[in-house]
Amino acid sequence: MEFKPQVTVTLAEVAEAAGVGESTVSRVLRNHGSFSGKTRERVMAAVERLGYVPNRIAGTLASTGSRLVAFVIPSLSNIVFPDVLRGASAVLEENRYQAVFSVTDYDPDKEEALAAAMLAWRPAAVMLAGYEHTNGTVKMLRASGCRVVELLDLDGDALDIAVGFSNRAAGRESAGFLLKRGYRRIGYVGHDLNRDTRAGKRFSSFCETLEAGGVPLVAREILAGPSSVENGRLGLERLLARTRDLDAVYFSNDDMALGGYFHCLAEGIPIPSKLAIFGYNGLDIGRAMPQPLSTIRTPRVSTGQIAAQLVVANAPPQAVDLGFELIEGATA
Repeated sequence: MEFKPQVTVTLAEVAEAAGVGESTVSRVLRNHGSFSGKTRERVMAAVERLGYVPNRIAGTLASTGSRLVAFVIPSLSNIVFPDVLRGASAVLEENRYQAVFSVTDYDPDKEEALAAAMLAWRPAAVMLAGYEHTNGTVKMLRASGCRVVELLDLDGDALDIAVGFSNRAAGRESAGFLLKRGYRRIGYVGHDLNRDTRAGKRFSSFCETLEAGGVPLVAREILAGPSSVENGRLGLERLLARTRDLDAVYFSNDDMALGGYFHCLAEGIPIPSKLAIFGYNGLDIGRAMPQPLSTIRTPRVSTGQIAAQLVVANAPPQAVDLGFELIEGATA
């Protein structure tokens, strides 16, 4: 059955909800012309309640349909999201759609502001990372009338279409692998888990699996800010300074794990005989290391491709599980 998006909230509906005329709503939203402070408060309350997004293109796409697909992504600092964009762009260009993107830096409030800016252009679809959004973002997306695609996570309830894999399952398999290999003094190095909710889900299920196996996590080092090779190196240095008898460390992603690997090289720590290292994402650089990184490989390019195909086909709401692959590597 063909998906029928919710009817877009109109300026007239906002005006009716606020008890003012459409021209007054327009003046308030443009912050131009005369209106009282109380009127502005009523209008903005109605806008927030209804999830209204101003139309920046004044209906020019109403008859032909939008060819824009908006991406609101957390980061461009590593290859993960560029891989997703690469996969999606190839499909969109082939079907004469135009991709545009903005970067949130893992800030949910910034995601809300950027989603509003993108929705103002009435795109055919908006693609975002994960399921965790502010209430304001969810209201806008539901009221927008466009397709919504949530990427790289299946641990939650999708607003419309979801394409990716279970981060919780990835955390469980990572822990299970280390336990089967005999590691019992396991630590963790990661970045901001409150903002990167997918990393938080992996870490949570990783710890739960260790606990169930009778081997609780020994120590952790969580660094503020985004993930990076440098933070991975610094995080492992700090972790080992406090807890010297670890035999394995799980990193929030391959960038961080690579930094940990460099720290071990610099300090003469044998891998994996003295310390095992396990990452996440399966980046190309991990396979090119002198000892290929033990990690989880995620289908980033195909996530973008399939997400774009579903948008182009106007597919019904669904969640597509692409799974992931555990790479044994040589560092664990």
